[in-house]
Amino acid sequence: MRVDLRLNAIVDPERAGGHQLADLARQCARGGATLVQLRDKLSATRAMIEEARAIKKALADSGVPFVVNDRVDVAMAADADGVHLGQDDMAVEDARQLLGPDAIVGLSIKSVAEAEAAPLALIDYVGSGGVYVTASKQQNNPPIGPAGLARIIAALRCRAPDLPVCGIAGIDANNAGEVIAAGADGVAIISALSLTPDPAAAARTLRDIVDGMLAKRGA
Repeated sequence: MRVDLRLNAIVDPERAGGHQLADLARQCARGGATLVQLRDKLSATRAMIEEARAIKKALADSGVPFVVNDRVDVAMAADADGVHLGQDDMAVEDARQLLGPDAIVGLSIKSVAEAEAAPLALIDYVGSGGVYVTASKQQNNPPIGPAGLARIIAALRCRAPDLPVCGIAGIDANNAGEVIAAGADGVAIISALSLTPDPAAAARTLRDIVDGMLAKRGA
C-alpha cells in the first residue's frame, strides 16, 4: 500500500494550541489530512499509550492511518498503523521485524548521505527536512530550503522511484506550494494546523494548495 503523504498532520502536546490531541487529529482528518502522527517527547510511556489509543479511536471512522513518532512500543500497545523513526531511534530493520510487513514505517532523512544509506526497501515513506525554520522542535542544522529538499528527493528517487516523500519543518499555507514544486509528494505540518481556532479549515486550505500543485506538476 502506497502511503498518501499529501497532508501529514503531526499532533504534539507541546504545540497543541489548546486543543485536545484526539480532537485535533479528528479535525485534521475531517479537513483533509491523509496521515496523522503523534509526536510526544515529554509524556511518560503509559500516558503516551493512552493518548495514542484516544487518537486511534478518534480516527477510526476516517480511514486516515495513524503512526507514532519514535516509539515502536507505544505504536504496538496502541495498535497504531505504524511508526515514524528518526535517525537515532530504533533501527528500521528492528522496527520492521517487530511490527511486521503490513505496518507503516516512515523515516526522517535530512541529507543526501542519509538518503544514499537508508534501507529504503524496508520503509514506506520519508519525511525530509527541516525545510524552513521552525519553532516546533530544536534545529541543530540550518534549514535546507526547497533546493536542499530537491537534492535529497533526487537521491531517493535514484534508489526508489516510487517512495513517497514529504517535506517537514516550518511549512504553512505560504510556502507549501514551494515544497511540492521541489518534488515532494506532500507536507508534514504541526503549527499551521494546531495553532489555529479551526484546524479543519486550515487542513482544507493546505490540502487545496498541495493538490493544486501536484496537479500542476502532473503528479
